[in-house]
Amino acid sequence: MLFINACVRKNSRTKRLADAVIAKAAQPVTEVKLWELNFPVVDEAFLAKRDSLIYSGRFDDPMFDLARQFAEAEEIVIAAPFWDLSFPAALKQYIEQINVVGVTFIYTDEGIPKGLCKAEKLTFVTTAGGGFFPEEYGFGYIKSLAENFYGIKTVELVRVAGLDIVGNDADEIIDAKIKEING
Repeated sequence: MLFINACVRKNSRTKRLADAVIAKAAQPVTEVKLWELNFPVVDEAFLAKRDSLIYSGRFDDPMFDLARQFAEAEEIVIAAPFWDLSFPAALKQYIEQINVVGVTFIYTDEGIPKGLCKAEKLTFVTTAGGGFFPEEYGFGYIKSLAENFYGIKTVELVRVAGLDIVGNDADEIIDAKIKEING
């Protein structure tokens, strides 16, 4: 299992939910802490190098380590809180690093993306303090990539909203969701 962790807060509520999802799966986990990655500046030089490597089929370059790791994972869990109407920017940077033609997907002769990823399932775990929490602002993007580019057949959403609404008990809400996850 590959765990992509975008939960930078020490006491992240999203991470608590993700931990429950991961524990239920009961398999070895490789965690990628996005805040620990040193994402490259995507400029013309970066793109020229990347394109050159892709066109020459040199996917063993360290530039593609994250993409290869993602493509080889048997199951994927992404934990990302709902911030500023989406997910943390580090997750978008990560996605830019794993979207590699020839590693995570290819294009058919008709120009349609075809997934190369081994994972059968991706679970997106998220929480929001407020009640405005449309799926298309974060999860929808991840779901579309997983299904249409990476070839991941099952994409699930685990989410909790309203944690910071006056009168709500955030811990109680999270605990109830964890109990639901555990069945």
